[in-house]
Amino acid sequence: MKYNILGNTGLKVSELCLGTMTFGGGEGMWKAIGELQQNEVNELIKTAVNGGINFIDTANIYSEGVSEEMTGKAIKDLGLNRHELVIATKVRGKMGEGPNQSGLTRKHILQQAEESLKRLNVDYIDLYQIHGFDALTPLEETLSALDILVQHGHVRYIGCSNLAAWQIMKALSISEREKFKKFISLQAYYTIAGRDLEREIVPLLKDQKLGLMVWSPLAGGLLSGKYGRDIKSGEGRRKNFDFPPVNEGKAFDIIDILKPMAEAKGASVAQLSLAWLLHQKTVTTVIVGAKKTSQLADNLKAVDVKFTEDELKKLDVVSKLSPEYPGWMLERQGGDRKAED
Repeated sequence: MKYNILGNTGLKVSELCLGTMTFGGGEGMWKAIGELQQNEVNELIKTAVNGGINFIDTANIYSEGVSEEMTGKAIKDLGLNRHELVIATKVRGKMGEGPNQSGLTRKHILQQAEESLKRLNVDYIDLYQIHGFDALTPLEETLSALDILVQHGHVRYIGCSNLAAWQIMKALSISEREKFKKFISLQAYYTIAGRDLEREIVPLLKDQKLGLMVWSPLAGGLLSGKYGRDIKSGEGRRKNFDFPPVNEGKAFDIIDILKPMAEAKGASVAQLSLAWLLHQKTVTTVIVGAKKTSQLADNLKAVDVKFTEDELKKLDVVSKLSPEYPGWMLERQGGDRKAED
């Protein structure tokens, strides 16, 4: 397991991060995603830590707070050293029926940070992330509330998730102007079957030195090895929760390349899909979630997968984005002034 610097900090996080969306269950989408009980959660976290993972990502809305509670209890049950772990959680989603029980207002952020600390049973949160954009709340209000949490020691670093490039850049500019703490990372959807992030956001992350935490690296299970052009699995999350949206035709073209490559390496399609992300320079950590320890153990082996230059080229060709303006014009005009990576 490698440990990478998260954004423009000195904080080291494992290249794989344990995701906790499968913890707890509940109604609706949470039931479809996972209904792991405490003993199963304890085993997953034990397997992750024994495999070298020091980074755990959760959110207040996961199973309506139960995921945070179970994560905190597992850390206590297993006798883990909290200070050896990097714990991340998020705020934005609806946590009650009242009109102020969602969003990124100062009121909601400060309330939810306090409640997340209680559920996790910790004194501080390493990385506190906004879980999306709130069009009703000025970014200045959101960022000032996050800054308060850092100043008071409740939060060590702040990050964002699921934002557009212009929203991230606007937030960084406001923080620069107002001398607030800045976002150090973005948590975003990125996979070999969905490379949209590369159009606007990846260049921004490189320029502003933000870390990238990847969610749903297996495209909601489509790249798990259970699916193919002629295989429609009756199991897995996508059966009951078909998310995130994926161009299945293109995904199956990619799987057609991955399968023989995986067989030749004695690896799984899932391992290669994760390993492809680990070979992308912008990626800091890849979030892996699981319902079974066997799934997590399989995912952990992705850190050992190596590609040849020819293999990476084949995967790039089959998965690359179609040209889109202004990207193709920037590439055409900028060839004589291109900076080295």
